[in-house]
Amino acid sequence: MFGFEQYGSSPQPSMEDLRRRLSRWTSKRVVIPIIAVLLILWLASGIYVVGPGEVGVVLQFGRHVAIAQPGLNYRLPSPIQTHYIVDVRSVRSAEIGYRTVTQRSGNTVVQRVPAEALMLTGDENIVEVQLFVQYIVQDPVKYLFRARDPEATLAAAAEVALRSVVGRNTIDHTMTEGRVEVQSQVAQYLQTLLDEYETGLLATEVRLLAVDAPDQVRNAFHDVVRAWEDRERMIQEAQGYREDVIPRARGEAQQIIREAEAYAESRVLRAQGEAARFLAVLGEYQLAPEVTRDRIYLETMEAILPKAEKVILSSGTDILPLLPLSDFTQAPAAPGGDAR
Repeated sequence: MFGFEQYGSSPQPSMEDLRRRLSRWTSKRVVIPIIAVLLILWLASGIYVVGPGEVGVVLQFGRHVAIAQPGLNYRLPSPIQTHYIVDVRSVRSAEIGYRTVTQRSGNTVVQRVPAEALMLTGDENIVEVQLFVQYIVQDPVKYLFRARDPEATLAAAAEVALRSVVGRNTIDHTMTEGRVEVQSQVAQYLQTLLDEYETGLLATEVRLLAVDAPDQVRNAFHDVVRAWEDRERMIQEAQGYREDVIPRARGEAQQIIREAEAYAESRVLRAQGEAARFLAVLGEYQLAPEVTRDRIYLETMEAILPKAEKVILSSGTDILPLLPLSDFTQAPAAPGGDAR
């Protein structure tokens, strides 16, 4: 035991040696450079870089004082000032009523979440709705300090907005022609909730991916949807037929009107011509009544009986009452014929 202290151990330093060493290290020539280096490193710790599409939120003793733009920036070192980097360009997404899961093989599958998807409509029916939301950070200060978890708040607000809007509409309206209207109402209500909760988020797209009835009654509701589609198709066909028939009927009506106007004009002109002719005949009749009357009678008979053989008898004399003019107009008999 006593030999170990004599031969194997080094002599223990005394208190005087420690005091001399400490005084040597605490001399001004050593302390001042160390303090200067530490001060430079402390000041240099305020340099930070903000990447593209990001902004820096600078805090001074926990209070927001500035927004830093992309690039190299500087702030006072901690704990005087601190900063947070927020990505304001990336488009983020939230899924309501389903989750997209990536398997080990790399394939993505969609898993339904009935607790979020199933909801009650205004006519007391159950409908399964899947909602897809895309959003960005609009206000980085509110995003960091106004809401505890902005993403979770957005998911809850989207579910609240979806259930509220679906609960005000019937299932037929939500599944058929009112789907776009419901989607627009959900987007407006969701943004109102995000602003009220001061999340600093902006919903850029809200889209209904699936609006369907539960599995137990899905086939029956699909029949209803197909009936609505057939109804809309028949309405479109009827409107197309109307657009084809009405212009055609209007064109035919205008054609009939034009023909009637042309016929009326021709009848008026013909009547005016006949009236003028009658007046001319009247003038001639007043000058020579008998001659005019006979001429009118003969022209009328010629018009009535154009192909009949006519014989004219004069009623005013007994001399030659019959004049067979047709005998004189017949061709003479051929030479050598029999004479009777």
